Amino acid sequence: MHFDKFSFGTLRIDGSTYEQDVVIDRGEIRKRKKTASRRFSDEFGHTPLSSEEKIPWKCHRLVIGTGAYGHLPVMKEVKLEAERRHVELVILPTSEAIRLR
Repeated sequence: MHFDKFSFGTLRIDGSTYEQDVVIDRGEIRKRKKTASRRFSDEFGHTPLSSEEKIPWKCHRLVIGTGAYGHLPVMKEVKLEAERRHVELVILPTSEAIRLR
Protein backbone atom coordinates (compact mmCIF):
# COMPACT_ATOMS: atom_id res chain seq x y z
CA MET A 1 0.00 0.00 0.00
CA HIS A 2 1.47 3.31 -1.10
CA PHE A 3 0.44 6.68 0.36
CA ASP A 4 0.99 9.16 -2.48
CA LYS A 5 -0.26 12.38 -0.92
CA PHE A 6 -1.74 13.70 2.27
CA SER A 7 -3.13 17.15 3.01
CA PHE A 8 -6.00 18.50 5.09
CA GLY A 9 -9.13 16.66 3.97
CA THR A 10 -7.43 14.51 1.32
CA LEU A 11 -5.53 11.23 1.39
CA ARG A 12 -4.23 9.47 -1.72
CA ILE A 13 -3.62 5.71 -1.44
CA ASP A 14 -2.44 3.58 -4.36
CA GLY A 15 -3.63 6.21 -6.83
CA SER A 16 -7.12 6.62 -5.34
CA THR A 17 -8.10 9.84 -3.58
CA TYR A 18 -10.19 9.80 -0.40
CA GLU A 19 -11.83 12.94 0.96
CA GLN A 20 -13.23 11.35 4.10
CA ASP A 21 -11.86 9.45 7.06
CA VAL A 22 -10.84 5.92 6.13
CA VAL A 23 -10.11 2.69 7.96
CA ILE A 24 -7.50 0.32 6.56
CA ASP A 25 -8.10 -3.20 7.78
CA ARG A 26 -5.66 -5.86 6.60
CA GLY A 27 -5.15 -4.13 3.25
CA GLU A 28 -8.81 -3.26 2.66
CA ILE A 29 -9.81 0.42 2.63
CA ARG A 30 -13.26 1.50 3.79
CA LYS A 31 -14.91 4.75 4.82
CA ARG A 32 -14.96 5.37 8.57
CA LYS A 33 -18.53 5.16 9.79
CA LYS A 34 -18.57 7.55 12.71
CA THR A 35 -22.34 7.70 13.24
CA ALA A 36 -22.06 5.63 16.45
CA SER A 37 -19.56 8.14 17.89
CA ARG A 38 -21.46 11.33 17.00
CA ARG A 39 -23.32 11.34 20.31
CA PHE A 40 -19.99 12.20 21.99
CA SER A 41 -19.31 15.22 19.74
CA ASP A 42 -20.47 17.87 22.21
CA GLU A 43 -18.16 16.48 24.88
CA PHE A 44 -15.08 16.51 22.60
CA GLY A 45 -15.71 19.40 20.21
CA HIS A 46 -16.06 17.04 17.25
CA THR A 47 -16.67 13.35 16.65
CA PRO A 48 -14.11 11.26 18.56
CA LEU A 49 -13.08 7.69 17.90
CA SER A 50 -15.19 5.65 20.31
CA SER A 51 -15.48 1.96 21.06
CA GLU A 52 -18.96 2.17 19.50
CA GLU A 53 -17.37 2.14 16.02
CA LYS A 54 -16.25 -0.88 14.04
CA ILE A 55 -12.57 -0.90 14.96
CA PRO A 56 -10.30 -3.45 13.22
CA TRP A 57 -9.06 -5.29 16.32
CA LYS A 58 -7.62 -8.32 14.47
CA CYS A 59 -4.06 -7.03 14.68
CA HIS A 60 -1.04 -6.75 16.94
CA ARG A 61 -0.65 -3.01 16.37
CA LEU A 62 -3.41 -0.52 15.62
CA VAL A 63 -2.28 2.80 14.17
CA ILE A 64 -4.72 5.70 14.46
CA GLY A 65 -4.09 8.80 12.39
CA THR A 66 -5.57 11.78 14.20
CA GLY A 67 -5.86 14.10 11.20
CA ALA A 68 -3.72 16.85 9.73
CA TYR A 69 -3.54 18.77 12.99
CA GLY A 70 -3.70 15.78 15.34
CA HIS A 71 -7.07 16.78 16.79
CA LEU A 72 -9.07 13.54 16.50
CA PRO A 73 -9.91 12.56 20.08
CA VAL A 74 -9.53 8.88 20.94
CA MET A 75 -11.77 7.96 23.84
CA LYS A 76 -10.40 6.28 26.94
CA GLU A 77 -12.56 3.21 26.29
CA VAL A 78 -10.74 2.58 23.00
CA LYS A 79 -7.41 2.67 24.81
CA LEU A 80 -8.68 0.32 27.51
CA GLU A 81 -10.06 -2.10 24.90
CA ALA A 82 -6.71 -2.14 23.10
CA GLU A 83 -4.99 -2.96 26.38
CA ARG A 84 -7.53 -5.70 27.14
CA ARG A 85 -6.96 -7.23 23.70
CA HIS A 86 -3.15 -6.88 23.96
CA VAL A 87 -3.08 -4.64 20.89
CA GLU A 88 -0.36 -2.00 20.71
CA LEU A 89 -2.11 1.32 20.12
CA VAL A 90 -0.19 4.00 18.21
CA ILE A 91 -1.92 7.38 18.03
CA LEU A 92 -0.24 9.99 15.82
CA PRO A 93 -1.12 12.86 13.50
CA THR A 94 -1.95 11.30 10.12
CA SER A 95 1.19 12.62 8.40
CA GLU A 96 3.30 10.66 10.92
CA ALA A 97 1.00 7.63 11.04
CA ILE A 98 1.23 7.01 7.28
CA ARG A 99 5.03 6.89 7.51
CA LEU A 100 4.86 3.89 9.86
CA ARG A 101 3.20 1.47 7.44
